[in-house]
Amino acid sequence: MTQSHPRISKAVIPAAGLGTRFLPATKATPKEMLPVVDKPAIQYVVEEAVAAGLDDVLMVTGRNKRPLEDHFDRNYELESALQKKGDAGRLAKVQESSDLATMHYVRQGDPKGLGHAVLCAAPHVGHEPFAVLLGDDLIDPRDPLLQRMVEVQEQRGGSVIALMEVAPEQIHLYGCAAVETTEDSDVVKVSGLVEKPDPSDAPSNYAVIGRYVLDPHIFDILRRTEPGRGGEIQLTDALQQLAADEKIGGPVHGVVFKGRRYDTGDRGDYLRAIVRLACEREDLGPDFRTWLRSYVAEEM
Repeated sequence: MTQSHPRISKAVIPAAGLGTRFLPATKATPKEMLPVVDKPAIQYVVEEAVAAGLDDVLMVTGRNKRPLEDHFDRNYELESALQKKGDAGRLAKVQESSDLATMHYVRQGDPKGLGHAVLCAAPHVGHEPFAVLLGDDLIDPRDPLLQRMVEVQEQRGGSVIALMEVAPEQIHLYGCAAVETTEDSDVVKVSGLVEKPDPSDAPSNYAVIGRYVLDPHIFDILRRTEPGRGGEIQLTDALQQLAADEKIGGPVHGVVFKGRRYDTGDRGDYLRAIVRLACEREDLGPDFRTWLRSYVAEEM
């Protein structure tokens, strides 16, 4: 029989990156605020956390990230103008982002890597398990990955990471997990992790994607973790220590994700994500798909 563990209520979203791959668009606009159809990418991520029952959200930001706070705050002047116009539809959309969750913010300061960004959340999280969602990965709401990860953590304890099978020649772009099967077809036990290995040295083709449910013991490990690949404090290195010694903070499991994922951290994938999501919208999809078919037929 599986053991029941404390309910998770807090989510951490690291959002301090400079967005250099999207320059010059991100010179003055945070990459997390780039629109995916008509919502900024970061709102999809917060919505995912809330859908999984995590309505206490801490965003780890940096300089020039004030628009993130403004987006999830009330805009009384805009709301008043929409009310006077009787535009209830747009008013509801504006108010939706400010009513989503209880939002908190902390600045990372020095850009020392994902592990350091997660460590900045320690005072807020305390001694509870918590989720980490990376803003570059958008998970389709029809594929409830985070809910499943929370469920696995509550049953098994320790930490849970999201894994996805990728082509062997692409594994050098990701953290990579060595795994063992469990009685659940979508759950594996993680015995080791390595950050962006050479394909010839990779222990598997299971790539770590941007969703984590972490035991709070990760903070003690991160405080002792030396900078690794790229001179940054790597979350993968800290998770490797947890996987190597269950006595520290319980086991590390992985949920193997086979659903729809949109990578908005790459320009090409960002454009593909917009096209896919626009095609599936009831209000935009029919006309947009017709235009897209015509455009492809004419140009190709």
